[in-house]
Amino acid sequence: MTSAGPNGPRHPPYRGPGRSAAVVPESRWRSRCGPPVAHTADGPLWTCDACGREWPCPALRATPTDAARRATLIPEFSRITRRAIRDLRGQPGGPDPVAIVRRFLWFLPLTDEEARAVALRLR
Repeated sequence: MTSAGPNGPRHPPYRGPGRSAAVVPESRWRSRCGPPVAHTADGPLWTCDACGREWPCPALRATPTDAARRATLIPEFSRITRRAIRDLRGQPGGPDPVAIVRRFLWFLPLTDEEARAVALRLR
């Protein structure tokens, strides 16, 4: 039901197609017990705080990355990738810098040669 507010008619919140009125959209990112946990990580292991998988995890990778979003991600993820290269390349059986660049800059279509150049620049 809608009612009139001080600035005109109020509308019910948008639920999107197939979304139940009882479901809070943020609930899919919350852990089952305790406070909400974001899909973030930090070195030296670079595993997701929420799901425990290699970070960036599939949940983070599933977020839409159009051209405008990629432009905002590049500076931050370049800084993170530099730290990840330092943390991960020295681990026994760890990934090489090219694999790290491809993992952390998943939203960019990089060839192996381009990823190698980025890795050399970020080292």
